[in-house]
Amino acid sequence: MLHATELLGAETYDSHGNFVGRVKEMFVEPGDQPNRVSKLLLSRGQYRPLIARYDQIGQISPGRIALTTDESDLDLYQPNESYLAMGKDLLDQQIIDTNGRKVVRVNDIDLADSQTNGNTELRITQVDVGLAGAVRRLLQGIVPPRAIRRIQSKLPPRKIQWEFVNIVEPDPLRRVKLRLSSEKLAALHPADLADIMEQLSPDERQTIIASLDEESAAETIAELDKRLQTQVVEKLDPERAADIMEEMNPDEAADLIASLEPDKSKELLHEMEDREASAVEQLMKFGEDSAGGMMTTEIIVVGEDATRGEVVDYIRFHEIGIDQVDNVVLINRDSELAGTVPIGRLLLAETEQRMAELIFQPLLFVAPDSKDKEVFELFDKYNLRSLTVVNELKHPIGAITVDDVVNRLQAKV
Repeated sequence: MLHATELLGAETYDSHGNFVGRVKEMFVEPGDQPNRVSKLLLSRGQYRPLIARYDQIGQISPGRIALTTDESDLDLYQPNESYLAMGKDLLDQQIIDTNGRKVVRVNDIDLADSQTNGNTELRITQVDVGLAGAVRRLLQGIVPPRAIRRIQSKLPPRKIQWEFVNIVEPDPLRRVKLRLSSEKLAALHPADLADIMEQLSPDERQTIIASLDEESAAETIAELDKRLQTQVVEKLDPERAADIMEEMNPDEAADLIASLEPDKSKELLHEMEDREASAVEQLMKFGEDSAGGMMTTEIIVVGEDATRGEVVDYIRFHEIGIDQVDNVVLINRDSELAGTVPIGRLLLAETEQRMAELIFQPLLFVAPDSKDKEVFELFDKYNLRSLTVVNELKHPIGAITVDDVVNRLQAKV
């Protein structure tokens, strides 16, 4: 096992034993081999630096590298934005540990060396984010490598496997050139990703959102605190922001858009699809502390005479999100609220059983102008997961879910 700090600055000699230069930088080409050190940048003082390829590297030891070729066979260095530079892009930089779901700073990089066709290949295995790496950095060039290793061996290791590392690259064009994927971030729970974003700078937060698809971005923004939500959305391109708003639950989108400057709010609503914009505008009319201000308009509404089998087919056909399936709302022939059926009862019912036979009792609902205190009391008294909101004609127009209640109670604390 070698460390980047032991090789940066290392003296390099060609196949004849002639001094070529010192290692100034080590490059990885993620688009080719995501963890292989493909090139060494060799500094030569006043002369243009040279590049030694991975297949030109012979013996490696801390502070010294022997090449398998003559100096004349080395290429002159040409800058390339698709290179990931260990010193510039990794050491001392903040990265995301997708396994630990946190932001950490890189103190050193662990490298495995292996022999291939007479050459030595270096591959990144882990990044050191602990005290041992910091000590190596501090003592490098002052204390002999063997002595440093003895010292750091007594310190508790704190490392992250390379496969769990996600690099925060603010420049979107360079991110593409480096072929940095957002798959690791998208795989995180939105609440975990939101926690990570809160540890980053504003520019780094925008980088994360820019790397996600609209659905993942919407779920993550919804988990941020209100202040950061506003900051993130205000910096987005209006078209991109509108696409993300369309993926959010209408109540969440309405709360967020209402917190923006009036001109920005109008711009986003104009960019959104008519159906989604209309739902959001309707919700924005209700007071923040009212039932209407807490509800979502995304509810499942079916006739009370429908069978359990028909309702399940309806849910499957419309690909309704799992977070919408707490209760199924029933209406009568006059489109009035007839009751609700908890999803648990729906699952246990017979295929031909009528929905009217599964209704939860008592029949509970609130008007959109009901105060949030009334909503809280109903949820507490009946241990509800969802509560239907009806208009003056007793037609269901939305529902308040338990997470809406929890969020509103937390905001009041």
